[in-house]
Amino acid sequence: MTPRIFTRLFGLIVLLLAFEAVVMEFVFHLGFGEAGSGTHARNALWSGLIALAVSIPVAAWVANRVIARLRRVADFARRIAAGDLTARLPLRERDDDLSAMESALNQTAERLDSSFAESESRGQELAAMLDSMQEAVFAVTAEGVVRWTNAVMQRIAGTQVRAGRPLVHSVRDPEVLECLRGALDRREVCFGRTSSLAPGRVFEINATPLAGGGALVVLHDVTSIEAAEKSRREFIANVSHELRTPLTSIQGYVETLIDDVNARPETAREFLGVILKNAARMSRLTEDLLALASVESPDYRLALQPMRASSLVADAIHALGGIVVDSGVDLQSDGAPDEHVMADPDAMSQVFGNLIENSLKYGKGGMRIRVGAKLVGNEVQFSVRDFGPGIASEHLDRIFERFYRIDKARSRESGGTGLGLAIVKGIVQAHGGRIWAESELGSGAAFLFTLPLAEAAVAAV
Repeated sequence: MTPRIFTRLFGLIVLLLAFEAVVMEFVFHLGFGEAGSGTHARNALWSGLIALAVSIPVAAWVANRVIARLRRVADFARRIAAGDLTARLPLRERDDDLSAMESALNQTAERLDSSFAESESRGQELAAMLDSMQEAVFAVTAEGVVRWTNAVMQRIAGTQVRAGRPLVHSVRDPEVLECLRGALDRREVCFGRTSSLAPGRVFEINATPLAGGGALVVLHDVTSIEAAEKSRREFIANVSHELRTPLTSIQGYVETLIDDVNARPETAREFLGVILKNAARMSRLTEDLLALASVESPDYRLALQPMRASSLVADAIHALGGIVVDSGVDLQSDGAPDEHVMADPDAMSQVFGNLIENSLKYGKGGMRIRVGAKLVGNEVQFSVRDFGPGIASEHLDRIFERFYRIDKARSRESGGTGLGLAIVKGIVQAHGGRIWAESELGSGAAFLFTLPLAEAAVAAV
């Protein structure tokens, strides 16, 4: 009980005693004429009863008010303990200890409510940040029970990975569990790599022990990095192989000429012709490598301008007509619309040139090449079609890869570098189009690509 409340109750008792004294004085005054101790006793008894009858209700009323306020405080405390931080005590304009305590409790509840709301907001921000990460992240307790996980981890391993469930019940990957075990048992940062957590994907594992027990695991998807590294290794190997063949030939013929100082002019001319042929092949390979590097560079820029589809087809046929005539192949237009497309003239010349030369090399037996275009939705679809032996279906998906050849011996014999179609694909994609091949064995092959209409391209920009 606070000093102020005690003082007030003590004052109330003093007032009641004073009231009793007044009552007794009044009773004695009324009974003053009567003599004897019995009369005085009865007067004292009545005065006590009257004072008691008045003091008991007053004391009960005061006690009930204090108890009611204390009950409100207890109910307030129970609501706060149950998590209802919106609970408040009614305040009265009184200057007593209970009012001061009620005001202090309300302020405490407001601060708790504000702190809890701020903590919840930060938790939501942290959850949103974790869900927006590309990495899969989850935390486990020292017993291996999932504490929390982000959305990426749930997409990879399934929704069965959730808080409160043992990790081993939903993730069976041995590499992940081994790294986690090292972080939990040995309390050290563990690294690993797995390719069995999700089909076709490779992850780097980083398991870190937490200060309060448990561990944090981060899975970084390195599938694209692995694919790029594999592509780089294959590219270097292919370039080395393509350069080694002509260099070996040149080196061998030059050494022969140097050793045979009395070589006949016919032999020397023949050898020099072979050297020139291989040097030209190396030159073409170098030019194609530079062209491919330029097309695949982030700095590659096109001088786009509106051009009629029919003009692109006509220009391609006119530019390569002389080469085709010398080969005896009939090069004709298959028709084209007059709609405008956004195109770079020089880049399109390279695209049509590579496709028509490719048809001359591998579809010459059909003796016909048709170049055309047609309107398809918001695009114009161009085509270069030959009527040669065709391409088997298993090659159609890979034919635009660098250095991919259907018939390697025939390709090298014709002087191909294996980069022409890869360059074409890069240029078409830089225009915002698509390219693919259609063919059946014995029925020729068609290479098709699309360019967006000028109006659609401007609207997209």
